[in-house]
Amino acid sequence: MTWIGSIQILLVLGIILLIAIPLGGYLYRVFSGQRSWLERVYSPCEKVLYRLSGINPTVEMDWKGYIKALLLVNFVMMIFAYLIFRLQGYLPLNPDHIPSMPWDLAFNTAASFITNTDWQNYSGEASMSYLGQTLAVTYLQFTAGATGIVAAFAFIRGMLGNKSKTMGNFWVDFIKVHTRVLVPIAFILAIVLVGLGVPQTYSGAQTVHTLQGAAQTISRGPVASLESIKEFGTNGGGFFNANSAHPYENPSVLTNVIEIIALLSIPTASIFAFGRFLKNRRQAVILYVFITAMLVLGAFLIYWSETAGNPLLNKMLGLSGANMEGKEVRFGLPLTSLFTAATTATSTGAVTAMHDSLTPLGGFVPLLFMMLNLIFGGAGAGILNIIMYLIITVFISGLMVGRTPEIFGKKIESKEIKLATMSLLVHPFLILVATAIAIVTKNGVSSMANPGLHGFSEVLYAFTSAAANNGSAFGGLSGNTLFYNLMLGTVMLLGRFITIIAMFAIAGSLGSKATIPESVGTLRTDTFAFGGVFVAIALVVGALTFFPVLSLGPIAEHLQMWSGFLGK
Repeated sequence: MTWIGSIQILLVLGIILLIAIPLGGYLYRVFSGQRSWLERVYSPCEKVLYRLSGINPTVEMDWKGYIKALLLVNFVMMIFAYLIFRLQGYLPLNPDHIPSMPWDLAFNTAASFITNTDWQNYSGEASMSYLGQTLAVTYLQFTAGATGIVAAFAFIRGMLGNKSKTMGNFWVDFIKVHTRVLVPIAFILAIVLVGLGVPQTYSGAQTVHTLQGAAQTISRGPVASLESIKEFGTNGGGFFNANSAHPYENPSVLTNVIEIIALLSIPTASIFAFGRFLKNRRQAVILYVFITAMLVLGAFLIYWSETAGNPLLNKMLGLSGANMEGKEVRFGLPLTSLFTAATTATSTGAVTAMHDSLTPLGGFVPLLFMMLNLIFGGAGAGILNIIMYLIITVFISGLMVGRTPEIFGKKIESKEIKLATMSLLVHPFLILVATAIAIVTKNGVSSMANPGLHGFSEVLYAFTSAAANNGSAFGGLSGNTLFYNLMLGTVMLLGRFITIIAMFAIAGSLGSKATIPESVGTLRTDTFAFGGVFVAIALVVGALTFFPVLSLGPIAEHLQMWSGFLGK
């Protein structure tokens, strides 16, 4: 580790903060119905869309109506994408004559992109036509990100209602988040990426001759448009198999920094927008400080571990120095460490290094971030997990100090705690049960490329990534099998939508209650003391839930590495 490297990490995070504060204010204005300075542009376009779609923008929905509309539109979009993947071999915009996907891979891919996971059991440049990359993948990267964002802000509106059963209009929110947030910013970002060397073309692969005279096929395509929403919408699926480590997706240090900023922008801004809805900016500051502290600690732990290197190489080959296996030299270890931490702290899942090649302690951090599923999280959906932990923290803190638990002017009763607990437990249940099934079955074990502890970590990472809707992977696991396509696809869908449904039920319950004023018995949630308890409870819950399985994977593997153990 060096001071220059440390400053790089902190400087990028500082830039993100400068962007997140005004972006958070903008998100608040969009979802609170305030006029924008571009209202003359947005409003006429939205009115046309309302008229064509038969939407009455004045109709308000309760939480059941809102969630039904959300689930319906996601189901239809998933079926649409599945058909594109199954028929792409017969459809246009396929200059490289890529065949259609098998049914199980098509299901996995459709489930992956509709849930904002973007896990890929295929190589993009070899298995996806340009039509599939644009009409299915890029389209779902917009709509899946939009689903998470509208769910979060509808939840906030519903939760803060005073004896109200409504939380907005899904169709209005869904259109607005596209017209006012995702499309314009992703368009600008795509133009910037094109200017910095990311290709955007519908021409087929190009065959060139190397200096040695050999023929080489260079894949290309509409990369910039996918890359922009991939990062800004916290999606993560790569146009190329190497993802953001590929020079056509991420050509330089500058594009790497831009992509880190893009993937953290909405999750960070959502916290500040939440504070604006609460009319309590101090609450947003407290959450931002403690969550960012966890992100920074994780990034520096990866940086330290990868800089320390692998003592086994020194023992076997006499080599010393940093662990550069699976990393792009043009990015360097500091920005690679920050990207690894940021992409798994959010639900992005894009990678600039192969996580399978990290040291065991370096791989432990992204695993832990996805298991906690709390550190910023995905676009919009991350704030749902944060509020879930806030409710649980308030309840436990109230028990400890003998106060009636209440949050944001609403009393928390058994119904809300049961729903929050269900939302909390579904995540570890999916990870641990699915991993156990894979480890004890022949179909699950046969895909492991590495034996022993690291092979176990590969399987654990896959199901953790799927349940957290992240999409990154330990590349040693061959996931394109019937078993993993079905298992991972199912885990993605359950991990995405069960939590949203449970949290909407909480919003409906809290919104129907009267808002009560603060009193001397109110437990304040906007203090640094509460922030410390919030983090402590998240870590304790994570440790009690996941430490046993982590001790069988990266923790034991790192102890083996330190001891110089060379066996299986």
